[in-house]
Amino acid sequence: MMSSSTTPSKSPRPRGFAAMDPARVREIASRGGRSVPPENRSFFQNRALATAAGAKGGRSLDPAKRSFARDRELAVSAGRKGGANREG
Repeated sequence: MMSSSTTPSKSPRPRGFAAMDPARVREIASRGGRSVPPENRSFFQNRALATAAGAKGGRSLDPAKRSFARDRELAVSAGRKGGANREG
């Protein structure tokens, strides 16, 4: 196995959207909004449902669990879990 210090360093080539022409990226991205016809979108059919969903936001959660800013121990616990998962 070769170490990274012996291999010549070169910048990686762009892949995916980064390698595409910006106009092509916009064309592909615009298809996402048109994938479901308007008549099949529940919020399109029911404005009251959309309003209620928007107003609800995160209110269904217990306030202590809603925000890391309000509960430092929750934030610390989540950070530890993330770190443990990352280490493998």
